[in-house]
Amino acid sequence: MEEINSCEFRRPEKLSKYNRCGTVQDLMVNLLCGSEDVAMSSQNAASFGYFLTEEGKFEMETMSTSNFPIDLLPKRILRPGEIAGHLMHTWFGIPEGVPVGVALGDLQCSVFALLKGPDEAVMNISTSAQLTYVQPTFKPGDAEDSATVEYFPYFKDEYLAVSASLNGGNSLASFVKMIQQWTMELGFSVPQAKVWEKLISLGQEDSAISSMRIEPLLLGERHDPLKTASVTDISLDTLHLGTVFRALCSGVIQNLHGMMSQELLKKKGIKKIVGNGSGLVRNPVLQKEVQHWYKLPLELGHSGDAALGAALAGVAHQ
Repeated sequence: MEEINSCEFRRPEKLSKYNRCGTVQDLMVNLLCGSEDVAMSSQNAASFGYFLTEEGKFEMETMSTSNFPIDLLPKRILRPGEIAGHLMHTWFGIPEGVPVGVALGDLQCSVFALLKGPDEAVMNISTSAQLTYVQPTFKPGDAEDSATVEYFPYFKDEYLAVSASLNGGNSLASFVKMIQQWTMELGFSVPQAKVWEKLISLGQEDSAISSMRIEPLLLGERHDPLKTASVTDISLDTLHLGTVFRALCSGVIQNLHGMMSQELLKKKGIKKIVGNGSGLVRNPVLQKEVQHWYKLPLELGHSGDAALGAALAGVAHQ
């Protein structure tokens, strides 16, 4: 089994040498176990698409009518936490024969490492931005008609409700890079670290709060790909560097709030947001805006690592 991307499925001539497919995580499990077949978790299968999460199977009939090579699909779909096989050889001190769990989803494991209770939501801001909470009673047929909230299999037959924005820390990084480029064009250079430090310092001041509104949609959104960035309510009082940065940070959170609002979280019983990702953890201005828009306690998480979550999930679901 080799890694190919989903576009290759549209080119049959590229698939002649393959007899199975899976995610990169599944490839790792396959190699560790020396398995001939591919075991895939329902979490990863759902990320493939055309997967019936309740029945635990792909929509073979629909896919075959579109000439999709269904023979390549994994034959073993396992629940998260189930054993995919056993270690074929001793590996970095781990003895041969140790059970190997089925590969899990990156988002699900990151959330699992952070959440302590059902009344918490996780906000992650790094390159992009996501807000998610566990929906224990969700059924696929009950999905509300929302273009901004998607549902993904979690653990124990629960689902994650997720709003994922394409614009997060990348919008702030583009602003910093623009300032740095301007300074270079003016004949001197300022390190990016210094720009970040000054922006955060100025943006934290109460005087930086203004009526300026920035929609930092440099990449559009999945539900509105043609949307672009904009700035409104500019006045002489809003031309200060700290004011612009504060409005930019506010825009990042306001955009996420428009996708999954404070009202929705409260309706679902969410009482606290756990913040994760370098873009949020290192930026007190963003943290202030999270509390402004959501009016919920914000706790910064420092354990939102998918590898840790996978290990915890493996122990919890033995």
